[in-house]
Amino acid sequence: MNISAARANRRKLLILVVLVLFCAAGYMLVEVNFSNPKLLAYAMKIRTPKLIVMLITAFSIGGASLVFQSIINNTIVTPCLLGMNSLYTLIHTAVVFFLGSASVVASNANLSFAVDVVLMGIAATVIYSWIFKKTKHNVLYVLLVGTVLTSFFGSIQTTLTRVMDPNEYDSLLNTLVASFSNINSEIIVFSLILLAGVIFALRKELALLDVLTLGKEQAINLGVDYDRCIRRLLLGVTLCIAVATAMVGPISFLGLIIANLSRQLLKTFRHTQLVLGSALFGMIVLVGGQLIVEHVYSYSVPVSVFITVGGGLYFLYLLLTRKKV
Repeated sequence: MNISAARANRRKLLILVVLVLFCAAGYMLVEVNFSNPKLLAYAMKIRTPKLIVMLITAFSIGGASLVFQSIINNTIVTPCLLGMNSLYTLIHTAVVFFLGSASVVASNANLSFAVDVVLMGIAATVIYSWIFKKTKHNVLYVLLVGTVLTSFFGSIQTTLTRVMDPNEYDSLLNTLVASFSNINSEIIVFSLILLAGVIFALRKELALLDVLTLGKEQAINLGVDYDRCIRRLLLGVTLCIAVATAMVGPISFLGLIIANLSRQLLKTFRHTQLVLGSALFGMIVLVGGQLIVEHVYSYSVPVSVFITVGGGLYFLYLLLTRKKV
């Protein structure tokens, strides 16, 4: 039975890979002028960085969301509850408010990305490592503190926007909505290096995820340093979300959607399959959604709007189905 289920999951993952390739091919080739080599090269030059960024973002959010749900032991929570999205909007608002939209920090994509990742990474490392120890390794308290920090960062950001110059606020709005329209290819290299470093540093903890989900007592009985593993994984989750958010902006509900779709499709406890499934679902949603945004809605509506609306409805569906169970 287990062997047949494993084979079925491999077939499902293969189908998801094919769908990802189909969406990627559609995004790269739709409405491309193949008869003109210059126009073809220009289209590939514009679309290739966008596609790579969408794949990186989907992998980061998909993997981080599923790991986060396993740590919290709750499938209807998302890493955005840790406050990274609100911290991102606060950082950008504060930069425009104090330095201006024409400042180097606001206008230079590389420097802006570096500031986002460094500040969000420091905040995640200091706040959550300290809180985790202070609360005696209680993950639920950390989640509660993250919710409070989300409101706190949001309140400060709202206050700054109320007294901000209207022209500066108009320029700020473009950075607060997730967008794949303007991508700096140099950011891709930085983000890949950071993600590779996080994965390498947490390779042992990621391999123990199947054991950690059994519960604290069972994991400790099996020789796992439970508190250390949870603390390191939690920091890894926040850093992955920080990288994804710094690249494209906040995308609420994406992690909730793709992580639960992976669990519902694969129905397994093996996180190697679940994380891969979540990342593949994320790639399908982002690439397919951006394809629709560009060629159906002509950039009038960003893909993050569709994800937020769909994610809200999906969240309500999950709540109702949990009540029925």
